[in-house]
Amino acid sequence: MAAMPERIREVSTRGPQPRGRRLRWRTVLATALLVAGTWAVAADLRGDHPDTYVVKKGDTLWDIAGRFLPKPWLWPEIWQANPQIANPHLIYPGDVISLAYLDRVQQAVVEPGPRVEAPVTGVPLDAVRPFLKDLRVVDEFRRLPYVVALEEDRLRGGQGQIAYAAELAMAPGQRVAILRPMQRYTHRDRTDGCCDLFQKDDLDYRGSVILDSAHFWDGAMIMDSGRDTLGYEMVRVANAVVTRGEGNGAQASTLLIEGDSRDVRVGDRIVPAGAEGYDLQFFPHVPAQSFEYGRAKILAVSDMLTTGGPHDVVALSVGKREGIDNGTVFSVWRPGSAIVDRVYAPDMTEGWIFPGGRTRLPDEFAGHVMVFRTFDKVSYALVMDSVKPSRVGYELKHPDATY
Repeated sequence: MAAMPERIREVSTRGPQPRGRRLRWRTVLATALLVAGTWAVAADLRGDHPDTYVVKKGDTLWDIAGRFLPKPWLWPEIWQANPQIANPHLIYPGDVISLAYLDRVQQAVVEPGPRVEAPVTGVPLDAVRPFLKDLRVVDEFRRLPYVVALEEDRLRGGQGQIAYAAELAMAPGQRVAILRPMQRYTHRDRTDGCCDLFQKDDLDYRGSVILDSAHFWDGAMIMDSGRDTLGYEMVRVANAVVTRGEGNGAQASTLLIEGDSRDVRVGDRIVPAGAEGYDLQFFPHVPAQSFEYGRAKILAVSDMLTTGGPHDVVALSVGKREGIDNGTVFSVWRPGSAIVDRVYAPDMTEGWIFPGGRTRLPDEFAGHVMVFRTFDKVSYALVMDSVKPSRVGYELKHPDATY
């Protein structure tokens, strides 16, 4: 979302200066992104930071901050320590960022460029836009109105075709969104002192769990008893308008499917249309609280994958109830394997476990993710940087964690 350019804020200096020099320094926009407000903060700049950098289309604040700071998620704290700083999000392609000393304080300043394109954002919007517009996580959906049939008894419907809705108490002319339940996220609390169990279940057209081999663990079916539903992921498949309500013997309302639609199917759910509010200004920060090991994990990777890399979207097992908000940054870790110690127990089989027979290896760092949308018990995050793929089940820790 493009923001209106903000008037360039003057940076005060001490004493009279030549007009050319005064204009050169007074036409820079000090930014939250790269400011080093004290000598101590300046010491935290990357040793290989560039002297100048020209902002390019497609850059993000995280990318630019990473050129100057070893920890890109710390730039908002630096900004907040400098009350004279203008909005850090108003940085545009063509702006020139450079380090300078103003009043004996090292700061990063921005010489404005042509300002003909939209300002850069905290995350690449193309990667997250579908998750802002088309996805949501709800606590329950079974009581929502639903598509009961399509015209001519079709199996799928699209733009310009008719769908019939059951239990829809809406007047003709009202617009609706048609959603499809795709996945259920569940959590079983640690009952044996070991670890929490998180599960991702695919759903069929009725919203029922599809039973397959993924529901068997160590040869036993994982039952729903004792499991907490974190939420149901719903994807928007179409918009529609109500053209006729129930009546004259008809027990279903009529919907006209509008453009920009996927295939509509029986069982899809219906909600009033209206853009859900979401924020495009992301201020990276550390989590508000720490989590017991095994509580915060990657639940899923976008596009039904199990592995993700930079700019892939992942679903996390924590949300608003745990204090997670937009901009929360986690480091991602591969849990250390519990291996059979072949030196201590060379003849031990994998299935035969006795005290001391296995060695727990350290967790392995994979990368960082930043939350861009939150729900009560689940949140979506974008993989910001990566040294190895992030997988379902990987652990989430403080961004500064070292093990």
